[in-house]
Amino acid sequence: MSDSARKPPVEDDQKLPLTLRQTQSGIKLEPVYRPPDPDAATSTYRDDLGDPGAFPFTRGPHASMYRGKPWTMRMFSGFGTPEDTNHRFKFLLAHGQTGLSTAFDMPTLMGFDPDDAQARGEVGREGVSVASVADMERLFDGIALDQVTTSMTINAPAVALLAFYVVVAERRGIAPEALGGTLQNDMLKEFIAQKEWICGVRPHLRIVRDMLVYCTARMPRWNTISVSGYHIREAGATAVQELAFTLADGIAYVELGRAAGLDVDTFAQRLSFFWDVHSDFFEEVAKLRAARRMWAHIMRDRFGSKSPRAQMLRAHAQTAGVSLVAQQPLNNVVRTTLQALAAVLGGTQSLHTNSYDETFALPTEEAATLALRTQQIVAEESGVPAVADPLGGSYFVESLTDRMQAEATKLIETIDGLGGMVRAVELGWPQREIAEAAYRTQRQIDTGERPVVGVNRHATATTHPIPTLKIDMAAEREQRESVAAVRARRDDAACRAALDRLRRTCAADENAGGNIMEDVLEAARRDATLGEICRVFRDVFGEYRDPAHV
Repeated sequence: MSDSARKPPVEDDQKLPLTLRQTQSGIKLEPVYRPPDPDAATSTYRDDLGDPGAFPFTRGPHASMYRGKPWTMRMFSGFGTPEDTNHRFKFLLAHGQTGLSTAFDMPTLMGFDPDDAQARGEVGREGVSVASVADMERLFDGIALDQVTTSMTINAPAVALLAFYVVVAERRGIAPEALGGTLQNDMLKEFIAQKEWICGVRPHLRIVRDMLVYCTARMPRWNTISVSGYHIREAGATAVQELAFTLADGIAYVELGRAAGLDVDTFAQRLSFFWDVHSDFFEEVAKLRAARRMWAHIMRDRFGSKSPRAQMLRAHAQTAGVSLVAQQPLNNVVRTTLQALAAVLGGTQSLHTNSYDETFALPTEEAATLALRTQQIVAEESGVPAVADPLGGSYFVESLTDRMQAEATKLIETIDGLGGMVRAVELGWPQREIAEAAYRTQRQIDTGERPVVGVNRHATATTHPIPTLKIDMAAEREQRESVAAVRARRDDAACRAALDRLRRTCAADENAGGNIMEDVLEAARRDATLGEICRVFRDVFGEYRDPAHV
């Protein structure tokens, strides 16, 4: 190991907060700890661990980790009308949130306008309703799009929502190149776990491919795909399955980009990963460490990447929604804290902490603030961020990291044997594996073999109701009126022409030269609605029906 690789980051100690410089007893802390003589260390240390910020990134993506920059604190927000969520955005930014994360309602997730019969009773209920550029303008009113990073949890209609966001920026004089953020846009995990789609697997991947092409050329600060293990885990997968299936999805997206003629060292820098963090504390730490190491080797050894930035797995984490329970709901604060700490010790770069009341409803402002304060306490009081990979070198953690990698590698090899993740999804293999794992876990809870405090351990007969957020049904009426107003004031002929162009591109051979993302952008500029854009996809590609793999 070279001297430059061993040297700790140069820093002015006096500019760091006290908790990053020393313990409460005054013991000075180094930025990173290693074996006494790294050059004489075992090959396992040199090859499998190394330093934070260096291949294979087991110990973290950056040399100084949180001493240099704290993780981004994102709170998932979205309900009611765009104005309702805009208010929540501003509330959280004022309380120290450092990135926006947007939840959309079910009609938006499925590509329906709020006045569609399929949307009745669901508008604004579990996320914000956004069906047009006008809605997106209201959602981000008063928020500088070139000064925040925005995450959007949207998949099947992601191309339309990104287009709305770009057009809002254009109308403010902000170029796409200046926009920073993340689009989930992970259709493979939709077919594996979450089940929110419009058309079939391969048409959706064609749309994702065209987005990769556009965003690589025009949006260098934008993460086009957030490869999501979160929903795979929430559907019942084990940590090993989450690790394997998520990385296998990532492999499929890299193959997709390469097939489109993109340079792997360019576009792969803008892939990110989204992990679920549960309460099996050390397993979650090991999972994140193993994920970085595995991805670095996948990019270098399978795809020939030479860029450290393309080899480096960039991670967002969220505490486990499925771990929250209605019984003794204040216990959920403890669960979330434990999970947040595991995410930080595992080296996440971005974190969302769930609110304790989310098992009942969308979070109240008070509950969301407490969830944010949980992260701030870990960041500013615990001393945990002072040292990069503080658990590195632990006999247990290193052994568990190795085991997680070995077990996940076996699953990826099985997927390769089936013909890759796209074919495996079409065959229903990961879906069946998850269903079986979910069944086993639920049986363990039902029999008491797996303890859940307040449910099958230390339960009480009395309950104490907590305040919950109520969504006014007026939001649906307002959104129906809003989308009707958009249609009434636009140039209808220009809108129809843009949608017809999109239809022709979708109907043509995928190698004919048209780009679906560019056509959707033009339709958005002409004020086409979400439902109208997605109707083109349904008409041309057909609607997908779940074959119910069990």
